[in-house]
Amino acid sequence: MSSKEQREQFKRYKEDVDKRGKPFFPYAMFHDTVMSLVVVCVIIGLACVWYFTSGEEAGKAGWLGPRYSDEADPGTTSFVPRPDWYFYFLFYLLRIFKWPDTVILGTVGIPTLCIILLLGLPFLDRRLDRRLSHRPVAIVAALLVVASMGVLTYKGGTVEEASSTGGQALLAGNNVTTKNPVVVAGADLFGTVGCLNCHTYGSSGAPGPGPNISHVADLGRSVDYWKQWIKNSKSIKPGSQMPPFPTLTDEELTAPGTFLNAKPSG
Repeated sequence: MSSKEQREQFKRYKEDVDKRGKPFFPYAMFHDTVMSLVVVCVIIGLACVWYFTSGEEAGKAGWLGPRYSDEADPGTTSFVPRPDWYFYFLFYLLRIFKWPDTVILGTVGIPTLCIILLLGLPFLDRRLDRRLSHRPVAIVAALLVVASMGVLTYKGGTVEEASSTGGQALLAGNNVTTKNPVVVAGADLFGTVGCLNCHTYGSSGAPGPGPNISHVADLGRSVDYWKQWIKNSKSIKPGSQMPPFPTLTDEELTAPGTFLNAKPSG
């Protein structure tokens, strides 16, 4: 559209406003402001109802639910954080792009690209026809976005998280029979510090990004090898994506190192 056509279109718009309608400012802006104020007041009112009808005791529900369920434990190693429901689609997107080199796509790349396209849409599509039947591409794109966000939100809300697993249960899940307290202590440490968020061991853990380590004992590595690998895997394999654990003591490293050398029975 040429600049001359744009000026003529704007002139016709002003003439139509003078004859049949009201300008955006101040009429429509005033209506939007009043409606925004109503929405804010409703939110504040619901927050007040939730706060004043619920008790300070953990789990005591009011009209809109309890203030909190349990007191926070700063020393926990088994808490699995989850976002609010409206971030579930981003939460599950990170499960798709779970490898370290692709995390940037799920956290920054795709959301930023969608925002840029949304902001640029009014400048890219300047047609006057507003009938939906004449905008098949826009309608299909909008439906795909809504469907994608709906599926990702559902998957993010129903996905099962890897949680802390006791040493005996972890060993039993991989058919390892032992009474060695060092092996059990190593399994306890492995199951509580978050290793199962990246690795699979027996019937427990996550499918990645780390490898399945159910049968690493068959590799024939020494305990000292595993101690060094856990402390700093890059010293053995440059470029390894496994994070280092430099603060663990020698005794703390010995337990999971011994645990990794425990072979399944039979």
